Order: sequence, then structure tokens, then C-alpha cells
Amino acid sequence: MPIDRRRFLVRSATLAGAMAGGVATGLPRLAGAQAQPSPSADTASTPLRRAIPGTRETLPVIGLGTADTFDADAGRLRDSPLSEVMSLLLQNPGSVLDTAPSYGNAESVSGELMKLHGARGKLFLATKISASASGAPAQWARSQQQLGSDRVDLLQVHNLIDWEENLRFLRRLQDEDKVRYIGVTHYRDDAHAALADIVRSEKIDFVQVNYSVAEREAERTLLPLCRQRGIAVLVNRPFQDGRLFRAVKGRPLPAWAAEIDCASWGQLFLKFIVSHPAVTAAIPATSNPRHMRDNLGAAMGRMPDARQREQIAALLS
Repeated sequence: MPIDRRRFLVRSATLAGAMAGGVATGLPRLAGAQAQPSPSADTASTPLRRAIPGTRETLPVIGLGTADTFDADAGRLRDSPLSEVMSLLLQNPGSVLDTAPSYGNAESVSGELMKLHGARGKLFLATKISASASGAPAQWARSQQQLGSDRVDLLQVHNLIDWEENLRFLRRLQDEDKVRYIGVTHYRDDAHAALADIVRSEKIDFVQVNYSVAEREAERTLLPLCRQRGIAVLVNRPFQDGRLFRAVKGRPLPAWAAEIDCASWGQLFLKFIVSHPAVTAAIPATSNPRHMRDNLGAAMGRMPDARQREQIAALLS
């Protein structure tokens, strides 16, 4: 994450008190804005969870990705920032931890952190197959070894690589009870049509896709289709690899962000995503405990309605 996010958090912490005071004293709202009721104690203190469609299982709407950020030395994790990030994630039982063999050392680091924290049964563990169909069995065996787990909650075909054959392999693992759920992923807008075709034609449980306040292509077809067909959605690249923070650099958080309990730009961006009814969870990647705390705050308090979502989007138009 770009270093300038630290400045956003410091600025936001300062503004949060000012916004709270402004709202309490009748700070003017934008024209046409509708007041939301104050959150109940339960809403304010309990993170939002979403059900996996067709099940009673729920996931916290903020999880953790590991691309780049978990590509570290797996032998030097005790008392590290990554260990604190894992500890924070575990505060919400069942949180998604998403990794992949193609993320450098991320699978081995994830496995070691789960071992250090006794976390395996407390997380929703997701990884991927990113090999060709012929190489998928060997890659899966390595993932099991590195994660320290013979079974994962979600196994995904990464970026649609050999997706037809690899989906068959995933289904065999599912039949063998090595995998609870299966899915497909991509990180680019130009893959959405292919993802939508798979959603229409294949029996899968999850789609992982790029979606953010400035990258809304998924809203056109893919998200409504997933909701219609009862498929869970994980969102990657929620900050567009930091580009959203650079776009608002030097700008104060709008005062009306307090109406949806946002204390930072990161929370505003994440609440835009997880307030979409098709989204099951967002998985921002970080190795910074301060950023992790901030991200988790996006699951708390009031969520934006349709008008407020467009208000957020307008900030980057």
C-alpha cells in the first residue's frame, strides 16, 4: 500500500472528532440527503457478515488478501507486523484469508502464521490453482504442504487458467472432501464477460472479481448475475493497488462520511464495495497492522444506501 495512506489515516483521525462535533451541532447536509438513524449498540460494535448463498454460513464482509504483502520470509514471522495482521483478522471468526501459489511465499507465510496463531479452524481459507491442467495436481499438493492443511474452504481457478479442465479437477477434490467450495477468479474488466459465461453455464460457488468505486464494470452484468444465481462474490483490488488513495491525496474526508460511520478514505472505499448486495466479502491485502485495523472498521456501523453510494462515486468522477 502506498506510504501516503498513513497521512490519510492521521488526517481522518483528526477530522473524525471534528465531523462528530459538526454533526452534533447541526452541520448542514448536502441537498437532498436523507438522515439515517443512529446505529444501535449492536450495529456499531458488531461487524457486518454476509451469508454464502444457499447456506447458513456467514462470512465477515472484510477479509484479507495476501498478494505481494505476504511474500515474506516464512521463518521470521513471530512478533512481526504480519503476525499482528493475522491476530487482528482472527478477531472476526470465519474471516476470509485468500492466497495463491503465484503470490511468492504467501502460501507458506499464511501456513506459518496459521500455525503460530492456532488459526486454521478459525479462518475461511481460500487458495487457487494457477497451473495448467497437467500441473494442477502437483501444485495442489504443494499448496497443502505449504498451508499445513489437507483441506481448504475454497479452491479457485486463478485468472481462468485452463478453467474447464481445472474446474473438473476442483470438483474431484470437492467430491473427496478436500475442498468445501469451488470458484473462479480474475482481476481485469476484460475478463468479466468470460466470468459471466461461466456463471451461466457451470455449477460453482464463488466468483472473485475486481470491483471498486472507480472500477464499476462488474455492476453491469456480473454482480447482478451472481446474485440471481446464488453465487458468492469476493472482491479483489478494492483500492486499485493504491490508485484510489493517490486520487484523493491532499483532500479531506467529506464531512458527510460521518453519516455512514467512516473515519478514513479506506473505510469509505470499502463500504462502497460491501454495501452492494451481491458482494459477500472484500479482501484488501496489507502487511500493515494499522491499515488492517482501519480496513476492519469498514465492516462496522451504518452502510451507504444507493444515494450515498453514488455520492461516494462522485468523489472520483
